[in-house]
Amino acid sequence: MNYKLISRYVGLALSFESAFMFLSVLISVLNGMDSSFAPLLISAVVTLLVGQFPLIFVRKSEDISISDGFVITVFSWVLSCVFGMFPYLLWGEEFTIPNAWFESVSGYTATGATILSDVETLPKGLLFYRSSTHFLGGLGVVAFMLMVLPSMSTFRMKMFKMEISALSHDNYQYRTKQSLKIIIFVYLSIAVASFVSLILAGMEPFDAVNHAMSITATGGFSTKNQSLATFDSFPIELVTMVFMLISGIHFGITYKFFTTGSWKVFKNPVLRFYLLLLGISVMIIASDLLISSTIPVSSWSEAIRQSAFQVISISTSTGLATQDTTLWPALCILILLFLSLMGACSGSTTGGLKVDRVWILFKSIKTQIQRQLHPNAVIQTRVGNEVIDATNASSVAIFISMYLSMVFICALILSATGLDFMDSFTASFASMGNIGPAFGSCGSLDNFGHIPSFAKLILTVEMLFGRVEIYPFLLITSVFRRR
Repeated sequence: MNYKLISRYVGLALSFESAFMFLSVLISVLNGMDSSFAPLLISAVVTLLVGQFPLIFVRKSEDISISDGFVITVFSWVLSCVFGMFPYLLWGEEFTIPNAWFESVSGYTATGATILSDVETLPKGLLFYRSSTHFLGGLGVVAFMLMVLPSMSTFRMKMFKMEISALSHDNYQYRTKQSLKIIIFVYLSIAVASFVSLILAGMEPFDAVNHAMSITATGGFSTKNQSLATFDSFPIELVTMVFMLISGIHFGITYKFFTTGSWKVFKNPVLRFYLLLLGISVMIIASDLLISSTIPVSSWSEAIRQSAFQVISISTSTGLATQDTTLWPALCILILLFLSLMGACSGSTTGGLKVDRVWILFKSIKTQIQRQLHPNAVIQTRVGNEVIDATNASSVAIFISMYLSMVFICALILSATGLDFMDSFTASFASMGNIGPAFGSCGSLDNFGHIPSFAKLILTVEMLFGRVEIYPFLLITSVFRRR
C-alpha cells in the first residue's frame, strides 16, 4: 500500500474542505464578524495546513492500486468529518465532542439529522458552514478532489469508478472526464436554479442559499427549528418539491433531458417505476390523512400538499419537513419507512438502497418464478433493453441483504442503549438511508440531542456506511487485515 500517495490525495480532499470553511468565514465577516468568526478561521487554517502538507512534500503519482483507491475514498470521507467537527467544538454551546461529531457526519453524508434543540441561535457564519457541509458532501468529497486532477489521469478514472456506484455508470455513457463534468454541471445548475426560485417564492436570500444547498445535496439541514413548516408557504413548498424530485433523478438523465429536450428519457423503466411509486404513495397517504380522525386535514388539496411534500422529501432522502409525521397514522408511517429504505435513483445525491436495486430485485424474483414454472425455457432478467446477468442480480441481492442486516443489527444495539422500539428502528433506517429525521422522539420536527452518546456513534457509523456504501469499508478492512 502506498501511504504517501494516500496521504497526498486525502490532503487534497481536506484542502477543498478548508475552502468551504474560508467561505463561511467570509459570511461571518459580512454579518459583522459574528461569534463564529474565530472558530471558523482557526478551523480553516488548521485544515488547510494539514491538507497542504502532503501536497508539498509528496510527489505526484498515478500509480494507484485498487486497495489504495478504496483507502483514499474512505479516509477522505472520515477525515473530512473529523476536521469538520472543529468549528462546532470551538464554538461550544451544545457541541460536545459526541454532538460535534454527529453534526459533522450528518452534514457531510447529507443526512440532515441534528442534535441542536435551537438551530436559530447559531450565528450566520456557522449556519452557512453547516449547510455547506451538505453541499460538499452531497456531490462527494472525492468528486471535488477529482475536479483538479489532469483530464487524462488514470487516477481520476479509477477514483471516479470507486466514488460513483456501478449502478450509475450506464446512464452517463461518456468517458470519465465528461461524466464528471456532467455531474458537476447538473449539481451546480440545480443549486443555482433552486436558490433563485426560492427567492422568487418569497424566501430571504440567506435562508434561500442555505436551503438550496440542502435541497441540491438532498441533505435536510434547515436554518429554522421547524424546518420549512416555519414559512407555511405553498410557493416555497412547491419549489422545494420540484427541485428535490430533480435532485433524486439520475444526473445523466437530467442532463440529457435539458440538453436535448427529448421526453424519451422518461422511457427509462427504473425512472417510470420510481415516479409511479411516488404517485401511488402520495394518493394512499393523502386518502389516509383525510380518513384519519387524529390529523386535522380538511380537504383533498391540503391532504395532497402534505402527502406529496413528505413523500418526495423522504424518498429522495432530503428530510426537510412541513409536518410532524410522527403523529400520522400507522399506514402513512409504514409507507414512508418503505420509501426511506428504497431511496431514489442511482447517479443522484440520494441515499437508501436506490430504486435501481429494488427494481432489479423485483425483476429477478419474477424471472425466478417463471423459471420454476417453465424449467426448460431460456428466460433472461431484463431492465429495459439491458440484460441483467446472474452475477449482477446476485450482487444486488447480496447488497440488499447486507444493508438490511446492518439496519437491524444497529437497531438492536440502539435498543440496548435505552431507546424504545420506534426510536431504535426508525433512527437506524433514517441514518443508514441518509434521510435524517426518523419517527418518535427523533421525528421530523425534533432532534437527536437527547439520545445517548454511544447511540449517536452507532448512527454516525450507519450514516458513513450509507453514504459511501458498504463495500469500500469492508474492502479496506480486509486490506488492513491482510497486511
